[in-house]
Amino acid sequence: MRIPFLKRLKPLLSSNDPERGSKEDRTEGKKTEDGPPDLDQLWRDFNQAINRLLGKNGGEGGGNTPNRGNEANVFKIALSSVLSLIVFLWLVSGFFMVGEGEAGLVTTFGKYDYKTGAGFNWRWPSPIQAHEIINEKTVRTIEIGYRGNVKNKKDRESLMLTDDENIIDIQFAVQYTVGNAVNWAYNNRDQEKMISQVAETSIREIVGRSTMDSVLYEGREKLARDMKPLMQTILDRYKSGVKIDNVTMATVQPPEQVQVAFDDAMKAVQDKVRQKNEGQAYANNVIPKARGEAARILQDAEGYRSSIVANAEGNVARFKQVLVEYQKAPAITRDRMYLETMQQIFSNTSKLMMDAKSGNNMLYLPLDKLMLPSDGGAQRTPAAGSGPSADAVTTIEVHGNRDAKDSRSESRARDPRDREVR
Repeated sequence: MRIPFLKRLKPLLSSNDPERGSKEDRTEGKKTEDGPPDLDQLWRDFNQAINRLLGKNGGEGGGNTPNRGNEANVFKIALSSVLSLIVFLWLVSGFFMVGEGEAGLVTTFGKYDYKTGAGFNWRWPSPIQAHEIINEKTVRTIEIGYRGNVKNKKDRESLMLTDDENIIDIQFAVQYTVGNAVNWAYNNRDQEKMISQVAETSIREIVGRSTMDSVLYEGREKLARDMKPLMQTILDRYKSGVKIDNVTMATVQPPEQVQVAFDDAMKAVQDKVRQKNEGQAYANNVIPKARGEAARILQDAEGYRSSIVANAEGNVARFKQVLVEYQKAPAITRDRMYLETMQQIFSNTSKLMMDAKSGNNMLYLPLDKLMLPSDGGAQRTPAAGSGPSADAVTTIEVHGNRDAKDSRSESRARDPRDREVR
């Protein structure tokens, strides 16, 4: 901006200074002959003009007063132009861009004023206002107990004491985002250090309430689940503007000095679980079969009981019916019962009983029944010209009075050959 301003002053300076005119002519001659004007010479001429305007050369004579007023006006115009340009550039410096997922925080003389959204924004330039852009969508990660790799341990952070007074080595990572940009920027001086301390405090509190076995074998996932809400509660109490997204356990193990012993204990626990599962599988296979067999036996017993009870009830009902009839006609009922019993007995035998005293010469012999084998075998055909077969032998018993019948029964019992007549 300096050279165009000097170019504007050049005709004015040359018109007011006689010596300047001769110098300008010489300068123009040099410009025409040699090339561009000499910047050093222009700067010296500008300084001389400023000195004249300030009155340093006021004693040269009264004839230069009108020229001195023109030079003062020119200087004021130039100064106002420069100041306008400076003010314009100063105002333009207040524009700033906020990206998607970011927040712009504007402060006035160092005090928070307002929050801007994504897009093109403007504020009063410095030193009146200033702005800070906070990314609210980026997922940040902080590591506790290690840095970059689990082998790069930080024993001061990872070693902690359990409820049963054992030392355990825990390494984990916390993933978080900015939930409130204002609290994140102005309520805490060192955000990462604060989150690290909160994470370490939370894990030590949870581990301090748990036993070593529960942490090693059962509580790895439970540690992460319990730690997330505890950390969020503490951070909200601090008004940190942090939102915990996830807690990931990298390693949960005993110290290296006793690692071998704990590995053996872990194998024993795994063997216990395996054997327990095998026993449970065997029980699941045997117990249903035993229950099914027991249910079948119970059903059979219930069926047998039901049949016996039903038969007994039927016999009782039949006996009651017979009793009623017997009370009405005892003789007839006895005869009928005798005949039914004898019919049932004779229907299952191949022998024929005959009463010789009745004097009845007409006899009905059921030869078709008599020819059937008594043992349920195949039917036998008698040989030609021979007598009746042994299975078709008929035993004839003469019924008299009861005494004669009893005497004959005793004689047949003594001599079995008298039972049959061939």
